[in-house]
Amino acid sequence: MDTTSLTWRPLTRDDAQAAADLLNAMETVDRIGENYTAQDTLQELVDPYADLARASLAAFDRDVMVGYMKIRYKRHAAEVHRVFLDGGVHPDHRRRGIGAALVEAGVAAAKTLHALHHPALPLAIDVHKSGHIDGLAEVLAPRGFAPVRYFQRMERPLGTALPEPAIPGGLRIEPWSEDSDEDFRVTRNKAYADHWNPAPSPADNWRNKIANHTLRPEASFLLRDPANGTAAGMLVANHWEADAAVTGVRGVHFLAIGTIPAYRNRGVATALLGHALRAAAEHGFDRADADVDSASPEGVSGIFARAGFTAKRPYVRWALEI
Repeated sequence: MDTTSLTWRPLTRDDAQAAADLLNAMETVDRIGENYTAQDTLQELVDPYADLARASLAAFDRDVMVGYMKIRYKRHAAEVHRVFLDGGVHPDHRRRGIGAALVEAGVAAAKTLHALHHPALPLAIDVHKSGHIDGLAEVLAPRGFAPVRYFQRMERPLGTALPEPAIPGGLRIEPWSEDSDEDFRVTRNKAYADHWNPAPSPADNWRNKIANHTLRPEASFLLRDPANGTAAGMLVANHWEADAAVTGVRGVHFLAIGTIPAYRNRGVATALLGHALRAAAEHGFDRADADVDSASPEGVSGIFARAGFTAKRPYVRWALEI
């Protein structure tokens, strides 16, 4: 099929079902463990930092979405404005030039948004994908993208009883609630401030990406120091119903875990992880997983390994620096 026979247009909020169908078709081949409902993809389409009119593109074969790209910019940027280029192509339409066209359109769109939001800074365009996806390097490398960071998807089964985790002295465990949600967000931002690419999560981004319909309050916790009211660390867990429907496995994903610098090396992250694992098991989850940065300043890969997690799938962060 010639790409000129396709219909090309920006994404809209009305494309949620078509986008879910495309992503689920991709999952049948790519096997990255991600399945979607229209509600899940709508959450991506209403992202406050996705400018669909200026920085998205979808290819349609009649009514079927066969490829897409979407740029996500940052409200806050310091030394470098790093934007995310996300996208994919239907397995039946790969190796026909669609992916290359979408990446090139994505680079152009990223430059447009960068000029609008952070024109005085250097621009980096990031692509974050599982390392085993066939043909990805062949599309990205010729267009100047290179690997800059490595991550691991780590998993742990929850089929056996878990021990009661020890809480560091002087700290108190608290579950997520609507009243404490802002404490979770602020603590996450403080904990991630010295991580790689340390962009804070604004309130609207937090609601869209984390405190949305996938949030699992029963497995999300914060450790607080009652002596001064300071939140020492936090862990947020999410669950996607589409994954359970397809696999039959109820999995909980630890989307964010962090300790603010003043409370590191006291077992805060270990306690949060142990408490969340026990709570998830008690609420009927079968498996826990997390995406772990191989070079985190908190050494989180070791924390997860000591908690019984094993590496299952590598992810690569590709970047084009402009």
